[in-house]
Amino acid sequence: MPQLILIRHGQSQWNLENRFTGWWDVDVTEKGAAEAWAAGELMKAKGIAPDVGFTSVQTRAIKTMNLALEAMGRLWLPVTKDWHLNERHYGGLTGLDKAETAAKHGDDQVKIWRRSFDVPPPPLDPGSPWDLSHDPRYAGIAVPATESLKDTIARVLPYYESAIVPELKAGKTVLVSAHGNSLRALVKHLSGISDADITGLEIPTGQPIVYDLAADLTPGERYYLSER
Repeated sequence: MPQLILIRHGQSQWNLENRFTGWWDVDVTEKGAAEAWAAGELMKAKGIAPDVGFTSVQTRAIKTMNLALEAMGRLWLPVTKDWHLNERHYGGLTGLDKAETAAKHGDDQVKIWRRSFDVPPPPLDPGSPWDLSHDPRYAGIAVPATESLKDTIARVLPYYESAIVPELKAGKTVLVSAHGNSLRALVKHLSGISDADITGLEIPTGQPIVYDLAADLTPGERYYLSER
């Protein structure tokens, strides 16, 4: 039976510094690298052997994928990198300290920007130091100025259907290394979580989430591998 494993990248440098990251490319910390390696060891110990991998084009997700696969002895696995699996774009909040932003705008407003389903943060100013419109990995792509979770879902799910579902239909075990919000988009879809309830879902770093799927890809109950 097909199996889908989702893993949020290990702790990043801006996770550690409590800054809004979004599409900005930051590396994992030493702790984040250890989380990724431990995730791979756990998957190996539990008998999970992915056939293919998918990740975003952001370093923290790619590093997590590579470290987990190396720990499993499966670094040779074919892995597809695609921007559709990127983290949600945090717009004008990119690079800001979360606590300082809350002090300036109020906890309620920041909670809306971070957790509401369809309210995006303020857009990124043109020419901002965090502007990625000239980054070569996004050549030919209209880089968003900001995104809500709803916007993120609008790019993640079509990619899931077109690229990942065919692998699952072939009965493969698929590993996806991505981000808090791009994975929330997938979990919302697979677990049938409402627009209201998804705002309360937090996905921890470096903890594999497993979906055992029926032949028709009907998902069973999701679970953290560490709990089985």
